[in-house]
Amino acid sequence: MRIELAARQPFSLQQVIRSHGWPQLLPFHWERESDALLRVERLTTGTVVVLNFHPMENGLAVEVSDELTDAERAELETTLDWMFGLDMDFGPFYEMARGEPKLAGVEANARGRVLRSATLWEDTIKTILTTNTAWSGTIRMNAALVAQFGDPLPAAPAMQAFPTPASVAASDPDTLRNTTKLGYRAPYVHELADAVAAGRLDLERLKDPAMPTAEVRKRLLAIKGVGGYAAANLLMILGRYDFIPIDSWAMNQVSQEWYGGQPVGPKEVEAAFERWEEWKGLVYWWWDWDQSG
Repeated sequence: MRIELAARQPFSLQQVIRSHGWPQLLPFHWERESDALLRVERLTTGTVVVLNFHPMENGLAVEVSDELTDAERAELETTLDWMFGLDMDFGPFYEMARGEPKLAGVEANARGRVLRSATLWEDTIKTILTTNTAWSGTIRMNAALVAQFGDPLPAAPAMQAFPTPASVAASDPDTLRNTTKLGYRAPYVHELADAVAAGRLDLERLKDPAMPTAEVRKRLLAIKGVGGYAAANLLMILGRYDFIPIDSWAMNQVSQEWYGGQPVGPKEVEAAFERWEEWKGLVYWWWDWDQSG
């Protein structure tokens, strides 16, 4: 079946796909050269389907591998709206960006949206898996987690959805450390899965735009394994741009851009974007960095 969803303009599926590294992490399947993007998705009914995404003139078209009930279709449409930020308004961001050469292409190229997973649970786990490792390590750990705990697509069992909190919680930290090879993150991932599965933590509530950013950040930082960088990354995904996800790459880029290659710290990164106020995280994200150095 085919689902067509309109998006607030300007919208570019290609720009959302290329907004960060998530398409390289299962259960997304991405062909970089063509920007073809697939995803294996598990609905709350337990139905597992493949989603094939295509650009449409005014939004997004999705080919679904199986027929869905009306309730499943409604759930999926809500999920897709969230994942691609179809109704997000970047007008104020574009207005601020005008006149800044380093942001010259953001409006013309419909930049602004950051690809999300279907749930904040998935985004939080993936973010934890980015900490203190190379990107290749993140890809490996995420693939192992999906392979070990994800529900399979009936027609192609090798393709699996992202694990539910309950499936990970049913395991244990030793298995996650020694078999899934999550290293020191194993107890953090298990504790988070257990809290979400048992209903002690409602991660999806943090999507509520009425909740103050300071409160959302406080709750994110209370999750073991989520520090300042991870919290800022998750805030970006949630559409809150008050904080910059500062890591070694960010400090290196700011060093090259404004300090002639001299070492800098988080304070200098924050200062470089302070004038952009509540948009500074997004300005950092889409800044036209000089990659020649």
